[in-house]
Amino acid sequence: MGCPLLWNAFAGVILVLLSKGSSLHGAEFGHLPDNITVLEGESVILRCRINEEVTHKAWLNRSNILFAGKDKWSLDKRVTMVNSNDSDFSINIVNVQVTDEGPYTCTFQANNKPHIAHVYLIVQVPARIVNISKNVSVNEGENVNLHCLAVGRPEPTVTWKDQKYGLVSEGEFLDITEIKRQQAEDYECITNNGVAPPDQRKVKVTVNYSSRITMKNMPAHSGKTAILRCEAMAVPPASFEWYRDDHRPVESDNTLRIKNEKTRSLLLFTNVTEKHFGNYTCFASNRLGASNASMLLFRPGALEGRGTALHAGMSAGVCVWVSLFAALLLKV
Repeated sequence: MGCPLLWNAFAGVILVLLSKGSSLHGAEFGHLPDNITVLEGESVILRCRINEEVTHKAWLNRSNILFAGKDKWSLDKRVTMVNSNDSDFSINIVNVQVTDEGPYTCTFQANNKPHIAHVYLIVQVPARIVNISKNVSVNEGENVNLHCLAVGRPEPTVTWKDQKYGLVSEGEFLDITEIKRQQAEDYECITNNGVAPPDQRKVKVTVNYSSRITMKNMPAHSGKTAILRCEAMAVPPASFEWYRDDHRPVESDNTLRIKNEKTRSLLLFTNVTEKHFGNYTCFASNRLGASNASMLLFRPGALEGRGTALHAGMSAGVCVWVSLFAALLLKV
């Protein structure tokens, strides 16, 4: 074509990457295509070294003319002229976007001969998590499906990490089949593409399960203090009730106090008397079910104590009314 915009001259193109808060880094390019990489949001200078023999010059992006000499053809305010003299013909692009990626051409005419130099601008984007599962609460034995979607250039990897055991699973999706209570924890999603430090976020998985009681018989001396303990692990935490051997609810008085904590209930005897000796049953329940266990408060030497633990059923050796058990479940 006879258009002077296609004329170009000499030498090469120096593309200078201007990073925020850092010094300039240059790379020289000849007549063959070469690449330069910049992060999205940063600035880049495209610099052409020329000489006084140049009569026409232009910068193009693909087929779009950015500058013809000192005349700006581009409507993009981010693209500006840095230098246009006998030795330097440079443009600057600020706040580089992914859409700026592609080939750039510096064209000249010198000594009536056209010359051209190319450079390919690569725009990188740090890996970033854009969509991740919310914290979940499930019942033991159910399936759990977590997702973690990430974007970035180049394409990022996505990894799920088990915080408790350090196990790793590759990919955007993490599937847990028939989850166990021991698997309740924080699961961390990590995405990385080597452009910037990894992006990472956590999902908390709560596993609900019914209560299971552990307790044991306890010797006690008349006139002394004593404690009966009922331990029950459950999620959500269990509520507790105490009953005597004739199925009467245990109530606090000046010699006996009930203290309920998150995972256990205590019967606190401040002054053991004859009326306190006997069998006590502890009920622990949450919305997933209930369990009970019985123990004896006895005089030393009268009985060898042994722990009992029953899950969602009756205590060993003690018959508990089914109607009472059902009533407790209805209260949860």
